Amino acid sequence: MRTSQLKAEEGAPICVLTGGAGDLARALKLELESQGWKVLAPCRVELDVTNSNSIRTFFGMLSKLDMLVNCAGELHDALLPKLTNEQWNTSCAVNLTGAFLCAQAAAPLMCPLNGGSLVFVSSGSAKFGNVGQANYAASKAGLIGLAQSLAREWGKDNIRVHCVLPGFLETRMTAHLKRTVEDHALSRLNTVQDTARFIAFLHSLPHTSGQVFQLDSRIGRVL
Repeated sequence: MRTSQLKAEEGAPICVLTGGAGDLARALKLELESQGWKVLAPCRVELDVTNSNSIRTFFGMLSKLDMLVNCAGELHDALLPKLTNEQWNTSCAVNLTGAFLCAQAAAPLMCPLNGGSLVFVSSGSAKFGNVGQANYAASKAGLIGLAQSLAREWGKDNIRVHCVLPGFLETRMTAHLKRTVEDHALSRLNTVQDTARFIAFLHSLPHTSGQVFQLDSRIGRVL
């Protein structure tokens, strides 16, 4: 990515999608570009959310930013007795700490514009928990607290912050997991395309911030 590329489209709103190689980021890139956005969706080589120097370099090339969507995420599933420190630390580094560091780098680029929006992509595991996903659930649950805290902190700067729980999406990251619709009132799963449309729509709501949006039809676990 070159600075000259941004200057060529100064009038267009700019969005950064972390985890740009993922299926959700790709769908969101297409959706936003169809609406006239300039979208930067770096892969891990271009933006490593676990590396503060990589984050500083990437965001340092931007002169403004209208929206940041933290799509980067990793799964390292294991039952607790077999869950290693490395698996725990990696999940937290990518899913939670990386989102925090990117948000921290993005905010100064939004303040001069008197506003912008951040979206943290969390998971139903943050609410319901899943067997063998203690690390993933904990890191994704942390995003909810992070989003709501930042929404309070940055409200005075007109920066809106949300957390989106897409539900189970059929992506390359989840290809090895069992698909089930038993807990879904509509007996079907959400899609990356519908999630992308919702996230793009969120930016158009000027009076909404600090909310957690669950996008599937799970109402709650029956005990």
